[in-house]
Amino acid sequence: MASTRFSAPAPTVGFDLDMTLIDSRPGIRACYLALSERTGTYIDADLAVTRLGPPLAEELVNWFPAEEVAPMADVYRAMYPAIAIVPTPALPGAREAIAAVQAAGGRAIVVTAKHEPNAKLHLEHLGIEPDAVIGDLWAEQKADALREHGATVYVGDHVGDVRGARKADALSVAVATGPCDANELSEAGADVVLTDLTEFPAWLAGYRPARA
Repeated sequence: MASTRFSAPAPTVGFDLDMTLIDSRPGIRACYLALSERTGTYIDADLAVTRLGPPLAEELVNWFPAEEVAPMADVYRAMYPAIAIVPTPALPGAREAIAAVQAAGGRAIVVTAKHEPNAKLHLEHLGIEPDAVIGDLWAEQKADALREHGATVYVGDHVGDVRGARKADALSVAVATGPCDANELSEAGADVVLTDLTEFPAWLAGYRPARA
């Protein structure tokens, strides 16, 4: 891969995890089915994996009474490593996107709504090595981590990711690999919409960050 070098300081680029870097649907589906079997509560796992992005509690509230959501989330997260890590593949271009940022002299960080220990397990299992991983943040909450790490670009698949990037005053790069299609991402305010991460290195090669 040809490296890109910037005359301005190389950017820090943030990436979402689920449906941006990884196809988490197989693992999450398996974990929901296991939670359903363990609790005796029906969960439509096929439906649930069509709306990935928001925090776990926002899905569990569809299947459990409000007072049970927090304890069920704890059960789900405890089950997750043994059930969901191995079936979950990297999405096309994920490794190359992280590597392109690092080869350009920048930093690649992952900022995700997923429980941080489980996010790290996914990345370790797949051999994807970002410079930092920050979990348990959704939508506008992601702006805090993006600002803290000096990210000027945030890449995600959900309109919530677009909102997080815009609140952080970061360029919003969206990939249409998750539950939101290209039109929805554009209408939410994404600055750039790519089909998937295979297009990211070429986009990065042409990107010129603003000088400080």
